[in-house]
Order: sequence, then structure tokens, then C-alpha cells
Amino acid sequence: MNTISRTRRTAARSLAAVAALALSVSLPLTADAAPAAPATAQAACDVLAPGASATAEAAVRAACGQIGVWYSWGGGHGATPGATYGYYDGSDPDSLHDDERLGFDCSGLARYVYARATGRDLLNGTADDQFHTSHASARFSAAQGSAPLLPGDLMFWGNGYVHHVAVYIGAGQMVEAYESGTRIRVAPVRTGGDYAGAVRIDGSGTVPNPPAGGGTTFETWGTQVRTHSSPSVAASVVDTFPGPTQVSVKCQVHAETVTAEGYTNDAWSRLSDGSWLTNIYLRGPAWLPGVPDCGGTSSPPPTGGSTAVQSWGTDVRTHSEPNVYAAVVDYFPQPTTVHVVCQAHAQTVTAEGYTNDAWSRLTDGSWMTNIYLQGPAWLPGVPTC
Repeated sequence: MNTISRTRRTAARSLAAVAALALSVSLPLTADAAPAAPATAQAACDVLAPGASATAEAAVRAACGQIGVWYSWGGGHGATPGATYGYYDGSDPDSLHDDERLGFDCSGLARYVYARATGRDLLNGTADDQFHTSHASARFSAAQGSAPLLPGDLMFWGNGYVHHVAVYIGAGQMVEAYESGTRIRVAPVRTGGDYAGAVRIDGSGTVPNPPAGGGTTFETWGTQVRTHSSPSVAASVVDTFPGPTQVSVKCQVHAETVTAEGYTNDAWSRLSDGSWLTNIYLRGPAWLPGVPDCGGTSSPPPTGGSTAVQSWGTDVRTHSEPNVYAAVVDYFPQPTTVHVVCQAHAQTVTAEGYTNDAWSRLTDGSWMTNIYLQGPAWLPGVPTC
């Protein structure tokens, strides 16, 4: 974790260690996971001043749509921009139940509202990352206060390292995910203390059309990424993406093994135009969750004497130890098949209405609470570790 202010009631916390979620990289936008705000709260939140771009106004309305949703440490930093369960921040007692709260931290909310407004995951990172974003069309110093701000501008707090962000909506008001134990709210702007200034996000983005011919939208990463006529780097080039691009994936297959950018993977995705792209350049795990096999191949068999078990739920994490506070090893945005080697009684976990102290050790050495594995609390046929 990066060091941030712990002063109560002065500044909310943003996600401070996105590196711990390195495998929870961007996938397509999904339907809102969070409950709708009460009508009374919705009515008090809207675009409250003229002059903002259509994109910025859309971001404001997306933020207003989350009024009343939980603040959750680490929330909103999953594979898909949107509400996720958080986790304990390591110091604040109010954060102890964030793993049971579906919501956002401050930077997760900022990421979500601009993903909804632009159709692109522009702000995937901490509040400090967002403050230094390359997608800024204008910047305002702390000394300028709120006078030059327009709805949709992002306001930031922090001395040296930025630790909090909120969405300005006009008329001296902002929407913020403040701190654990509270819910997303409208609040008067604060330009004193460690207020660091504001950023206006480039409003040129437009929401893309739905995927052509079906499929699931994923975002590429890297530059000069090529698609091919068959799942091989030696096949003819069909298209080249100079930068991150949203693509529609129909299915995936195990084919030619590729090593690039420090990764090795034999998984390829077939796009809606019939071309193929190595999964190395698609944000997500090596085998994309929720994407069917194209046929003709099967998933790699379990290894190490393991048992294949189906997980359930969304935004499920595995850990380096059988403890929800241990380092995150992997992240499953959707149900997936995992390979269990053994199970053990360890930390008691309460989630999704269940309480269980059983944890399963997967073939990669990580641990997952049995709550998120389909079956009884203690898996039949799986040995004790």
C-alpha cells in the first residue's frame, strides 16, 4: 500500500495498490452491478451548471446513478469498470467489512463514470494515476479554486501523492466515494486543506456501438498489435491497432504458442470480423472468462492430481495464503473452472450469506475460499492439505 492520509472526515481513500490487482485488467463494460439510487437522492444530483461537454455531462449522470452505493476499499478496480467487492485496507476498522460491500472507492468511481461516458477504460488506476492522466484536456491549480470548473471535472486531494478524487457536478457540489462505512454522496466542494487541483477529461470519446455479430467486447493493450487470418503469427495480417482498441471476441482456441511482452500463451481469440488475435494482447487472464471455445480443442487438463471445480459469483479473488488479507494472486470476473489440489480449514470467511472456514489450494499454489466453489462447504473427494 502507498502511504496515504488516515485523518478521519478529511479525505477519502482511493485504491493505493493497483499492482495487487495486476491480473484484474480491463474487460468490457457490463450492466450496473450496484443498486439504483433512491429517487430522492437521484433528484438531488444532476448536471448543475452549463458549459460541459456531452461526455462530461454523461459522466456526471453516471456518478449520480451511484448515489447511495457503498464506499468499498478497492471497489471499482475489477476487470470491468463497475462496482466490485472491496477488501480490508489494513488499518481502518470501518474497512473490515469492505469485502462484503459491493461498491467503489473514489478512483474506482471516477474510472467507472468515464468508462460509462466514453465507452473506453480511460482512468484505470489510482487517484494519483488519474490526476496525471494523459487524457486531460485542461488542468486547474488549487489556487484557482472551483470558479473555473465545469460539471464532469475531476477534483483531487493530496500533498505530493494524490489520495482522493471526486466528480464536480456544478453549483459548488461534487459526487464522491468518501471512506469506508459511508455511501456515495453529493457533498459541497472542498478547496482548502490538501486540495491539489482539478482535471478536465478529454470529452471526444463516444460510446461504441454494440459488438457486430455478437461476441464479447474486450480491450487490447500495447501498440502496433496485429490480427491475423488464422491463429498464427505467420499468417497474413488482417488489421493493425496502433493503440488500445475495443474488439469483439466470438470465441477462443488453443493454437500456436506465442511469447511476447514477457508472456507466453497458446490462446487465440477469433474476432467478429473473422480475424485472430493472440490473447496476450487482450486485457484479462490468459484464457478469457465467459468466452466459449471455438471447437476442435479442449482446455488443458488438470495437473498435479487436481480436481476440476466450477467457481460461482463475480469478482472472485484467489490469495497467496488462505486468508482474505493475503496478497491477491488471481481474479475471476465471472464463473470459471479451477483445479483444486487439496483443501484446509483456515480463516473463517463470511460472504454472500455464507460462513465457511474451508479453503482450497489451486494448482498455481493460490488459495480460494470454498464459499465461491460450487458444492458443499467441504468438497467431496478432495484431500486435506
